[in-house]
Amino acid sequence: MAGERDLAKLLSGMKPVLNAGRYVYVTVPGEAPEGVTPVVTVGEPEGLTLVVRQEQADAAGLPYDYVAGWITLRIHSALEAVGLTAAVSQALAQADLSCNVVAGFHHDHLFVPYERAEEAVGVLETLASAAAWDRSGG
Repeated sequence: MAGERDLAKLLSGMKPVLNAGRYVYVTVPGEAPEGVTPVVTVGEPEGLTLVVRQEQADAAGLPYDYVAGWITLRIHSALEAVGLTAAVSQALAQADLSCNVVAGFHHDHLFVPYERAEEAVGVLETLASAAAWDRSGG
């Protein structure tokens, strides 16, 4: 099934869901250590970046600085859709919230400061409501 491309539909239909747990960014020189199951991996010349549950990083002795909440936008966005990341990032930036975005095949995923994750969900819900209002001619 093809993902949605229309920005108005993406914004009005997105349902931000906060996944349980605390997530951290770590880097390793090779593969993920045993017992560490990343939710995101990115290969870089400096090493393999992993986003993992904080307790897994702690158990493996992996250092990290940033503890994040993981929000999934529950709408199937097309990988070639234009504007969703910009609109979401702008709304969060206006609330002084940092955001690290990862696109999956079906959904976009946001990693925001853990202590403000609920607030970030509220910002995104407000954005979705405003987009729905605009689409309805409100």
